[in-house]
Amino acid sequence: MILDFRTTAEYVPLIINGIWVTLLFTFFSMIAGFVLGTLLTLVKVSGKKIPVALANAYTSVFRGTPLLVQLFLIYYATPQVTGYSITALEAAVLTFGLNAAAYISEIMRGGIMSVDKGQREAAMSLGVPYKLMMQKIVFPQALKMILPSLVNEAIGLLKSSSLVAMIGVTDIMRGAQMIQNITYRAFEPYLLAAATYYVLVMVLTLFANRLERWVRRSDQS
Repeated sequence: MILDFRTTAEYVPLIINGIWVTLLFTFFSMIAGFVLGTLLTLVKVSGKKIPVALANAYTSVFRGTPLLVQLFLIYYATPQVTGYSITALEAAVLTFGLNAAAYISEIMRGGIMSVDKGQREAAMSLGVPYKLMMQKIVFPQALKMILPSLVNEAIGLLKSSSLVAMIGVTDIMRGAQMIQNITYRAFEPYLLAAATYYVLVMVLTLFANRLERWVRRSDQS
């Protein structure tokens, strides 16, 4: 087997352009997941039986079914059920946002539960409203503790984002597929795609490690 990157060199911009699509897709999916995950967390810690059961059921479904199946369901079933012709990118962001919310809600719930219970009891004994207590006392501390885990979730989203090529989103993986279709060579474009994902993941991992060290230092000070 002989590697010949000359045949694929002129088409490398297809992968480079896919980097921006991948990063933007990951960013917006993470934002959507964080917002919905926060709402799910507030429901889970509310103590109200029916809402808690519904939130737990949501989490169970999205964590217990394959992400690719969820993607296909939303992309192909949405027009059939609602009549709305959803674009591939919209379906991808929606699917990954809904999926991330299930995981983020558990991360955030763990963070909230790790905040010293005495602080919550003291706030309640002083008559601090529940909403204000969560907003000003509990949530800021929990958020600081879960920041590294949130970055790790973003890394997971980035790696899983290659699935969106299955519905035609022009991300890194789709760029590699297009190069293969043009040049009839598979190894070189997919090797380039793998290297690109690896670099992006390593950058995010480095950021996560620095963030974790910052959290440790702030806890000690």
